[in-house]
Amino acid sequence: MAVRAAPCSFPAALPCAFSPRARQYLALCAQDGRLRIWSTDSRALHQEYVPSAHLSATCTCVAWGPCRATKEGPQRKKRKFDTGHVAEQTDLLALGTASGTVLIYSMVKGDLHCTLDGGHNDGVNCVQWHPEDSLFYSGSDDTHIVEWDLQTGRTRCKWKADRAAVTSLCVSPDGKLLLSAGRSIKMWDLATKEVYRKFTGHCTTVTNLCFATTRPPDSDALYFLSGASHDRLLSVWQVRSDGRDKDSVVSFTLTDEPRHVDLQTSNSKDEAVRLAVVCKDGQLHIFEHFLNGPCKKPLSPVCSLQVSTLRSGDTPLPVPLLTASLCADRQRLLLAYGSHLQPVLETTVRTPAGSEPARHVCLIRDLNTAHSLSVDTAVSKVKTPIVNDQKSKVLMPGLPGHQAPIRAAPSQSEKRKKGAGTKEMSIEERLEQIELGASGTGGGGERVSTSLQTDGYAVLLVQALESRDAKMMNKILQTKKEYVIRNTIARIPPRQSSFLTNGCFLLQLPDLVAQLGTLYHAIESRVKVYQQLTRLHGKLYLLMTQVATSKRSQRVEDLDHTARLVYEEGRKS
Repeated sequence: MAVRAAPCSFPAALPCAFSPRARQYLALCAQDGRLRIWSTDSRALHQEYVPSAHLSATCTCVAWGPCRATKEGPQRKKRKFDTGHVAEQTDLLALGTASGTVLIYSMVKGDLHCTLDGGHNDGVNCVQWHPEDSLFYSGSDDTHIVEWDLQTGRTRCKWKADRAAVTSLCVSPDGKLLLSAGRSIKMWDLATKEVYRKFTGHCTTVTNLCFATTRPPDSDALYFLSGASHDRLLSVWQVRSDGRDKDSVVSFTLTDEPRHVDLQTSNSKDEAVRLAVVCKDGQLHIFEHFLNGPCKKPLSPVCSLQVSTLRSGDTPLPVPLLTASLCADRQRLLLAYGSHLQPVLETTVRTPAGSEPARHVCLIRDLNTAHSLSVDTAVSKVKTPIVNDQKSKVLMPGLPGHQAPIRAAPSQSEKRKKGAGTKEMSIEERLEQIELGASGTGGGGERVSTSLQTDGYAVLLVQALESRDAKMMNKILQTKKEYVIRNTIARIPPRQSSFLTNGCFLLQLPDLVAQLGTLYHAIESRVKVYQQLTRLHGKLYLLMTQVATSKRSQRVEDLDHTARLVYEEGRKS
């Protein structure tokens, strides 16, 4: 399409990753600390897990483990000549936390597989699986790398990587080398835990590491790429046997710093490396290049893609692109965009059949329609049984010690309206329902004592910040009840506070810096000349008094004394 959205910078990225190989699942860790796993086939929520310390020890990084061999079907007693069908499926998922522990989640169990603790004294920044053995690596702010044994759940080896924090890790496809990065990039020999090579070239913290080829380093054909924060270049490095690999050989230009990188490796010189990079500004850049030596000029993307939605008028509003993945057929792309609480998953074709390849593509999508379709699909699967209200007991959800809200009995007219048909409520109607529930006014005008339910406001506030909905945000902030505001803020997760600060642009405030700039410069210029003007004022006053004394000799002494005082005050100031 020819429509291009205006550039925009989105808040800090949250941990998210597609599952390996078939890309069947998408793992997301939102601000509330919950792990949500979405199915890319059904576009619905597959599993949800809430860690016990999801508020105090939030998730900082996510990494899928290699596919494991599991037997399909229910387990039963083995027979002599019975061999079960063994299939590989995605199971384990590693979660690094801010407290220094690593959680291993199992999709088969639907619960934690094990907890790895005691290895780090600070927050975990990156986690990486070994491709073959049951080993696991983690890097932390304590400048150490820990090698874990998943069979025992204990630390196998721990060594200091650098003076700065370890921000990224990557294991080579053959499992013999490990890349670690902070301010510099080091390549470790996993057999001896010694530095094999060291690479320097980034001025800021390195956030992305990925191997680009599967060939051994003795053939001078092992490449890997790196990306850093506040850096609009992706650098490609070549590992040479003679050690002459101090500088990068290829650079890819980006519009903003990289956040997520997906790469299809090259197995031969005749096969190009395909790269999909999601940047901070929400754009996706696709590169294709043959790694056969150094390249002097930075390479531009083959195609740039951005997702937008139309909110007001015909101006496209950029939508945050969470992550992207390249499909095996080299033509399709798997995208995840929108809100972390309810992302939109879409498989699109980069170049449709019969059309020329476009350098810039803008996908216009209606997020409200996509969200409503997913909600309707989920609701349609729920069947409510018909029970007798007089003989049934209602169990209210909640924690022990918390009272459930007391709802007034619906009138006959309300029952008839509910029986006539159901209609999905808008955001304004939901807010009115929350306010009515908080006020607790019954049908007869009597006041009913209720416990305030501010969870709805907190959820709507998080949705407004995630989806960048200015209308929803303004509607929520219009409430003037002090207890509603206090309890709503208390229910927002800690990491949401910074995101709430970044969402102040939704209020559409004027640019005060540009408007007050002239006033600031005027005040600054006047302050600089104030002292000089004061001295000039004293001198002029002294001159005028001397002229006056020539006419009035009887007041010479008084005027001269006053002039000297004024002149001295001007010099002191």
